[in-house]
Amino acid sequence: MHRAADIAMDVERLAWRKSSFSGGGQNGNGCVEVAPVPAGVAVRDTKDRALAPHVYSGPAWTALLGAVRSGDLAA
Repeated sequence: MHRAADIAMDVERLAWRKSSFSGGGQNGNGCVEVAPVPAGVAVRDTKDRALAPHVYSGPAWTALLGAVRSGDLAA
């Protein structure tokens, strides 16, 4: 995983969309947004967009989604 600060990109120009896995937090505050980037996928916290997003490679993103879908990640 990389931090957006380590990769030259204008995060406000990315095509952000709300993740279909969002909304599970208390009071519906577990939202994240995702955007495709040349290095893979950028992920940011919808509540605090000023923070730099995390950037995952394609294989790392696929592995993360697989772990979420299979329930391998502890809440």
